Amino acid sequence: MNPAADLEVLPATRAVALADEAATQRLAACVAAEARARDVIALTGPLGAGKTAFARFFLAALARREGMAAPDEVPSPTFTLVQTYRLGSLAVWHFDLYRLARPDDAVELGLDEALAEGISLIEWPERLGRLLPRDRLEIALAYAAADRPEARLATLTGHGAWRLRVDHVA
Repeated sequence: MNPAADLEVLPATRAVALADEAATQRLAACVAAEARARDVIALTGPLGAGKTAFARFFLAALARREGMAAPDEVPSPTFTLVQTYRLGSLAVWHFDLYRLARPDDAVELGLDEALAEGISLIEWPERLGRLLPRDRLEIALAYAAADRPEARLATLTGHGAWRLRVDHVA
């Protein structure tokens, strides 16, 4: 009998104050420095909290890391539901699942392929339900102060393999 096998491994959580968009850009660069193929980065928060801005900054930082120019345009995939980017040897799949009707619809968008080979940035990941991978980095963005509309609070929660890496991010 292995008592350790019965223990639940809790996720690692860290809060980061983001004073402005430049701070969000720095956080995205830190996440990009740690990101690897088959990683899932789940972005949560209310409309306008900065999920797509974070994704843009992440893609630019990852492109620099791979020795490439940043993508010319990183549109919000709100209507297309997914955009893909090839950055050197890495494929990045940027999902916006806000309009997803059912979790199984994500499979038709290429979710399985993205999880198997690329980095998946997923806005509105809660729409995946049971399909949301266990190993992931969740970044919850929230408005930080009514008198500072540009300020955010980012709560990073590392699950599975990301649990050990979350301390390297911020």
